Amino acid sequence: MFRLFTTFAVLSHLVSARSRRFGVSQLVVANRLSTVDPTLIRGGEQEFEIRAQPSRSNMFSTSASAVDPTSIRGGEQEFEIRAQPAPGSPFHYAFPVHNLGLAKHFYGTVMGCEEGRSSEKWQDYSLHGHQIVVHWVGDDYRNIDYFNPVDGDEVPVPHFGIALSVEQFHELAERLKKHGIEFIIAPHLRFVGDAGEQWTMFFKDPSGNNLEFKAMAKPQNLFAKYNVADNSIGAD
Repeated sequence: MFRLFTTFAVLSHLVSARSRRFGVSQLVVANRLSTVDPTLIRGGEQEFEIRAQPSRSNMFSTSASAVDPTSIRGGEQEFEIRAQPAPGSPFHYAFPVHNLGLAKHFYGTVMGCEEGRSSEKWQDYSLHGHQIVVHWVGDDYRNIDYFNPVDGDEVPVPHFGIALSVEQFHELAERLKKHGIEFIIAPHLRFVGDAGEQWTMFFKDPSGNNLEFKAMAKPQNLFAKYNVADNSIGAD
């Protein structure tokens, strides 16, 4: 009973911290929570487990990659720092594209990602402090889609993206609309009332690669484990 009470107290503390930036005390609590044994939690009629903690790089901060360009000289090489890596362990993902010019416009202009290193055949970008790299593999490349039902939607796979805050999610959705980006799955709320309730949207880059951006209603539930009560065969 004491353990269950303690778990609820910790979760309540984390939820109350969502509207402000994490301080040292919140970081200590979050780190401790990520190391405890899985604990069964009852929310209304739904039981679920918190088995892992989400990264703090985006859900609890809106400025992970915000930095003024700074010119730095290292030995004989001059370079600029245009974005900061996400706290903790930044994710790295490299994927193919058919046209670097179109990729540059999409990820740099439309998405607003800062460009880092580049060559004649690849470019890397900061996606909220995480490193994505586009590689030119030939003019004929187009992504091949597969589909899987998730909460009533036919979700394209493979796909990648970031779990944002709700505010960041809607800001990005408006940005995409202003640039005329067509949604595969329009921004909407899914898993309503469940531990995994979240905003989601899907769209493509010019090479047909699928992107999904989401925002958890309760960020601490990103890895909540429970049975999805619909006809889907997986929970995205």
